[in-house]
Amino acid sequence: MLVIVAPGQGAQTPGFLSPWLEDASSAARLEWLSAVAGLDLAHYGTEADEDTIRDTSIAQPLLVGASLIASSQLLPGDGTPTGVGAVAGHSVGELAAAVGAGVITADQAMVLVRERGRAMAEAAAATPTGMTAILGGDRDEVLAALTQCGLTPANDNGPGQIVAAGTTEQLADLADHAPKGARLRPLSVAGAFHSEHMAPAVDHVAGLARSIDASDAHTPFLTNSDGTALTDGADVLARIVGQIARPVRWDLCLETMADLGVTGFLELPPAGTLTGIAKRWFRNRGLDVEILSLNTPDQLDEARAFCARHAEPAARTEVVSA
Repeated sequence: MLVIVAPGQGAQTPGFLSPWLEDASSAARLEWLSAVAGLDLAHYGTEADEDTIRDTSIAQPLLVGASLIASSQLLPGDGTPTGVGAVAGHSVGELAAAVGAGVITADQAMVLVRERGRAMAEAAAATPTGMTAILGGDRDEVLAALTQCGLTPANDNGPGQIVAAGTTEQLADLADHAPKGARLRPLSVAGAFHSEHMAPAVDHVAGLARSIDASDAHTPFLTNSDGTALTDGADVLARIVGQIARPVRWDLCLETMADLGVTGFLELPPAGTLTGIAKRWFRNRGLDVEILSLNTPDQLDEARAFCARHAEPAARTEVVSA
């Protein structure tokens, strides 16, 4: 059973798109997506420095664009998964996953991510906020500490990795009262994503999403809200929009993958963050899951073979011929 996932903000690194632009088809595809997004994604993915691509309004379209050009090369036709058991995305990666599930088009995803990034950047500028990763510690004690400080557990990535979001004062309070056995790592982000501070961004993106006639998913979409496998297109789109101001429950997405019987876990570029989490998570549960990080075009043959091994049996012949 094959799962394909798309990473979220923070996975980008300077120059990560350079190998893809050596391929004429990928370069042309990125040029089109750049036109739709109104950003020079080739420049940001090859020449821009770390501080520049950390900007929310740039990072988000860059990440979604990267996942889309890779999936269009990996999978047959328009990048539609054949024999894939489920798709998922972490935070903004949900937009790329929704394209893979057939819920929205790539062009619609790029418009939404452009507006999502801009709106979240504006919301972040309204109040001094931020995020802090909490590594280790007892889960219940960590969550209790966040509640005491008025913080939101914005990303729950599994045991030993929770990200808190809130005002700078609330985060400072957490630093002064760190849970026993936990390490705190302030994150270099513009604001308190996936918390109530992003409500204005939800309103803006929701207004745009009302003009989209979402299709029902042909591949189950695992939602960040609670890990549920969805196929209703309108529900998928509504949850993606609402997730801007709600916590990401990646831990529950992993739980659903396990329940579905995942055997192959492939992360689209820029890959590494989600595969790292998955390796620990599946290993701790004694599950034998093959994991692949797709980062460069020269891995495409390996990735296609990976998909063929783990695709649903009836679809394996078609996947192999991609």
